[in-house]
Amino acid sequence: MKKLGQTLKNIWSIEELRSKILVTLGLVLVYRFGTHIVLPGIDPNLIEQAQKSASSNGLLSLFDTFAGGAFSQASILALGIMPYISASIFMQLMTILVPQFQKVQKEGESGRKKINQWTRYLTVLVTMFQAGAYIAYLNGPGYGEAQIAAYKDYFFLSTIIILTAGTLFVMWLGERIQDKGLGNGTSIIIMVGILARLPQSIAQEFAAKVGAKDAYVKGMVIFGFEIVVLILIIMALIILVQGVRQVQVNYAKQIVGNRAVGGARQFLPLKVNMAGVMPIIFAQAIMFLPTLFSFTNLDSAQGIVKIFSNHSNPWYMLIYSIMVIGFTFLYTALIFNPKQMSEDLKRNNGFIPGVKPGQPTADYIGTVMDRITLPGAVFLALIGILPGFAEMLGVTQGFSTFFGGTSLLIMVGVILDTLQQIETHLLMQQYDGLMSSGRVQGRQAAYGATI
Repeated sequence: MKKLGQTLKNIWSIEELRSKILVTLGLVLVYRFGTHIVLPGIDPNLIEQAQKSASSNGLLSLFDTFAGGAFSQASILALGIMPYISASIFMQLMTILVPQFQKVQKEGESGRKKINQWTRYLTVLVTMFQAGAYIAYLNGPGYGEAQIAAYKDYFFLSTIIILTAGTLFVMWLGERIQDKGLGNGTSIIIMVGILARLPQSIAQEFAAKVGAKDAYVKGMVIFGFEIVVLILIIMALIILVQGVRQVQVNYAKQIVGNRAVGGARQFLPLKVNMAGVMPIIFAQAIMFLPTLFSFTNLDSAQGIVKIFSNHSNPWYMLIYSIMVIGFTFLYTALIFNPKQMSEDLKRNNGFIPGVKPGQPTADYIGTVMDRITLPGAVFLALIGILPGFAEMLGVTQGFSTFFGGTSLLIMVGVILDTLQQIETHLLMQQYDGLMSSGRVQGRQAAYGATI
């Protein structure tokens, strides 16, 4: 406890770090304030029942989690940052798959600015499309009765404009956090939205388990067991995020003048989860497509739509797991280039002991990557379907989302990234780091730009 107090004191004594923390907290408070402002034309006193309906639906509950509750509250920030995330993922794939986009990206700072500008334009289009679907949802049961009759003629146009402006404002807040604050701004906003639902979810789970007087002791035991399981899942997820396979690399000595330089032995870290959270996001996006056809009546949907909107359905879990594993291999293959890595090693007089330089080195690195990607992909798929298992075992809808899935993976990754930046500032000022056993490691940078 004494070391914790000293660490906090050291963090606060660094002026630059203190300024970044305060700016981040201030912008986050602005975002949280905006999530409680209801759209014009909606009576906030009449949407309580509709909020409960949205929170009890698996698919809508997921949206509400990412938006920090703004979705179910019919807030001006109801769509949150997710349209920008969708546009960023699309542009990231284009820079990998389309040669013209690759050429623009290689132009340096000017190319990066062009990609960012195109991403913003695409964000506007995606937001307007999603805003139209959201308005159709608001016209359904629950929220439809909460609309003010005198404002209905203006509701569609004003809501489109306000929701689009709200998403752009959240995007701007994320960029300001990125420039002036601490951590990746977009990731911080998503994490805050997820964490905002945690206290309410824990309270609902606690009330559900210990609400009955004759089952108080049993409920307390079950609730305590759930908390222990949640902590164990978080610990396992940290291992997945930080896990690496170290490949030994030797560098040949070189004669420079009268001295021999080089000859160092280092390790090439290959991450077990190179793809990060992207496979889960891709799988959820594709499985969400059938539900678009019945977005306003998910409760009465049948067939494949009903399956894909129920996270505890066995068929959903099976299809979802297969897609996550497949996308993990696909995305890893897109962002990881063993041949380029082999050429870099050869250029710097590096070699892997027992492996010839050139193509054999590339084949060896690719084989090692495939072997560690498979268990990482399986574990990632398991993390993705854990909320469904938790719901099947009696955990409430809201609390079950924290037992795995995208929410928990993003939350753990962002916290590790932020702690890593804080530790970097401490070490630069010659203070002790946050951990005595080693450095804090963040997520793979490949998806840090998008979430």
